[in-house]
Amino acid sequence: MAILPILQLGDPILRQPAVEVRRFDRTLGHLLDDMTDTMHDAPGVGLAANQVGRPERACVIEIEGRHLELINPVLVRVSGEQMDLEGCLSLHGFYAPTTRAERAVVTAQDRRGRPVRVSGRGFLARALQHELDHLDGKLYLDRLESPDLLQRVGEDGELQETA
Repeated sequence: MAILPILQLGDPILRQPAVEVRRFDRTLGHLLDDMTDTMHDAPGVGLAANQVGRPERACVIEIEGRHLELINPVLVRVSGEQMDLEGCLSLHGFYAPTTRAERAVVTAQDRRGRPVRVSGRGFLARALQHELDHLDGKLYLDRLESPDLLQRVGEDGELQETA
């Protein structure tokens, strides 16, 4: 497998909606494996294909030992509300309090094209919404009430004000 470069804020690919996957073949499997290795290496809990420069509507998420590969995912239901710090591998070293739905339901396909349905709450719901935003060409920054909410993480791991 390969560790892929993760695109950073400012790369126009991050703002382009991903295209539907139509071929469920070995090439897609290799992409998902490489994305998983890249996510682990970063380290992170989710990664969308466009974050590694690929236009496919595909993402991987790994939370609490649960590994998800979602192809052509669609957010079908959300409910409730939560606010927590959110970061992104494409905006390395920054976090901001971001509001998301508390619960989320996604339908998708697996690497073989079979239908899957994922329901999550809390952190998993946040990750599902975050990765699907990527696939729609959006970043968590787009959800902030003010850019002043963005905080940098210092070398000591402590949050620092950026204003």
